[in-house]
This record gives sequence, structure tokens and C-alpha cells, in this order.
Amino acid sequence: MSIRKKFKQLLSKGEFFIAPGAYDALTARLVERAGFDVVYATGAGISNSQYAFPDIGLCTMNEILDQVRKMVSAVDIPVVADIDTGFGNAVNLYRTIREFERSGAAALQIEDQVTPKRCGHFNGKQIVSFDEAVAKIRAAVEARQDPDMIIIARTDAIAVAGMDEAIRRANAYLQAGADMLFVEAPNSREELAFAGQKLPGRKIANIVEGGRTPIVSANDLAEMGYSMALYANFVLRSSVFAVQQNLAQLKVKGDTQGLLDRIITMDERAAVTNKEYFDDIEYRFVTSVPT
Repeated sequence: MSIRKKFKQLLSKGEFFIAPGAYDALTARLVERAGFDVVYATGAGISNSQYAFPDIGLCTMNEILDQVRKMVSAVDIPVVADIDTGFGNAVNLYRTIREFERSGAAALQIEDQVTPKRCGHFNGKQIVSFDEAVAKIRAAVEARQDPDMIIIARTDAIAVAGMDEAIRRANAYLQAGADMLFVEAPNSREELAFAGQKLPGRKIANIVEGGRTPIVSANDLAEMGYSMALYANFVLRSSVFAVQQNLAQLKVKGDTQGLLDRIITMDERAAVTNKEYFDDIEYRFVTSVPT
């Protein structure tokens, strides 16, 4: 059974899923090893980690695609890929869908901002017209070749035109063939609940610590009608915090002796990177292996 079909079956069970954001193959594997069933390939995290850029649409399709391919190859759980606006109009999006489908991603998330886009929790967002947005979802649905590929339609309309327009757009995207809906950046618990209860079908919530949307528990989100919560920034921001703290201590102390309990061991690093698997191949097929 394909990973996409497994993902569809997971969704059909009606369970609630948390999808932490990963920004490279190693963090995707850490998400999997932590016991999560889904990992989110975050465009913001890729932009931040690979280029030290803000999430303002500076990465190209191939730069995001390269990281998604690496994540897919590193894990056995579904990867939900953030493809921003599709990197252009409906024609660009058509090609983007084909390329990311070949990467092995289980689901693709498309948003209705103009190109270049901005983080959903930044000021200054703009959205394309209603008709163009709907046409792009129709193009995405037509472009996919595997019917098990999940198309996630995201609208950023709340910040630009209000909740009513966000609901109108989300409903239209569902009618255009989207499999899941994502209303970005509700400003309160009440708005989050309204979107979850007002819209039909499967919905995604995006929890960004310090962003526009309040932090709400998985149980409460499920009761509001959501199927999945993205924690897109959590892994990256956790990583940056830990590195900053440890580097500051190294600068002061001059060595890492007092920091050994704040880093993984050599054995843990070997386990995370599957060294034993490659050692076995080496011992079986490479002659004169050093002992």
C-alpha cells in the first residue's frame, strides 16, 4: 500500500493528528522517531534554515522541492509539503504539483496569496482574486496524477478581507476539488472555533507560538471540527534556542564539559542517522572492513 493511500486511510478514521514542521531530512526523522504519524515540510522552516531568509517568498520551487525529496527519503510516515502559492499562476502551479507529486509527498498545501507570498502571521499579506484562487485549485486537482494525493487549500483571507471572505473562499475551494481546508491565522479562539464548525470536510489548524492564533489543545481543536494541527515553527525555533544557549555557554566557559547533558551522545547520533543499517551493509559487501 502506498504512503498516500495509508495517509488517506488515517484521515478516514476520524482521528486527530499533530504534524510538527520539519525543515530537513534529520528533523523529519526526529519527528517520526518521536512517534508522530505525519510530518509537515514547512516552507518557512526551509527558508529560515537553509538560507537564513525570512518567510517572504524568496525560495524557488526547486529549493523547496530538494528539501521535500530528502525528507520523504528519510521517513516512512506521510510528508505534507508546503508549496506556497505554487510559485506563480495556475500554469506554474500545474507544473509544481507534478514535480512535488514525483517527490513522494503525501499531501500538498496551496495558498491563495499573491506571489511572492508572506508568512501567514506577518503583516502586509495580499491575496489573489476569488476567481483566480478557485481556478488554481481546479488546476491543482487536474494536475495530480495519483488520486490518493491530498490537495490542501489554504486561504489567507482573514487578514485581508475578513472571516466571511475566508469562509466563502474555503467553501469554493472544497467545491473545486480540494480534499482538506486550511483557514490561516484566526485571531482568537472564537474565530478558530467558528471556522472549524462553519466549514464542512476535513480542516487543518496552524498553531504558531507568538503568532496571531492562540495555542489550543489537540482535544479542543478536535471538538472544534479540525482533523490536524500543524506546529510549523516549533522544531526550528526549538533548535535555534538550544543552539543559541549552548553556543553562549561555550563562549563563556571555553569548553563543552559542562554541556554534555545538553547534547545527544555519539550513540544517539548514530541511531538517529541509521549507522547500524549502513554498518551491516558494509560488513556484508565491502572487503577489508576495518575493525
